[in-house]
Amino acid sequence: MNFIGWIIIGGLAGWLAEKFMKGNYGLLANIGLGILGGVVGGWAFGLIGLETEGFIDTLVTATIGACLCIALYRGFKSRQSR
Repeated sequence: MNFIGWIIIGGLAGWLAEKFMKGNYGLLANIGLGILGGVVGGWAFGLIGLETEGFIDTLVTATIGACLCIALYRGFKSRQSR
């Protein structure tokens, strides 16, 4: 996949994760979160033996990974505020 594809899927995945996790992060953060989510989701799915092919599979993987990133961030943030 080319760089433009990563940005498009990253933006969509970040936006979906933002909606699922009830956040408000902005366009650039959504793109970054979606791209990072793609890496995290791909790694996590690889650990359990799942492979993704195509646009929809990649979008789902990146969205799940982005949700994991948001959950981890919130966990660290709440731990620091204690």
